[in-house]
Amino acid sequence: MKAVELKDLSLEELKKRLADEQESLANLRFQLATSQLESPIRVRTVRRDVARLETLIRQREIAAPAPAVPAPVPAPAKPAKKKTEPVSNEVKQS
Repeated sequence: MKAVELKDLSLEELKKRLADEQESLANLRFQLATSQLESPIRVRTVRRDVARLETLIRQREIAAPAPAVPAPVPAPAKPAKKKTEPVSNEVKQS
């Protein structure tokens, strides 16, 4: 799979292809574990295709304009605390 081929696809098509490639990779790993895989190089190429697809999807997500976020509303100012006189710890004697 060439990167040039993938650039023409929409985001939804890329995500579908990514799911297909991940499923294919899982099947290849299973075949590798059970010694039924004829070409171990296929695992590497599929893994790279998955990475290529994830990269293109991420690039498109970053390039998409972010939804408008309203500016935060400043909190109302708190009134100043009244100064209190220090309390004496001395015991009053009568």
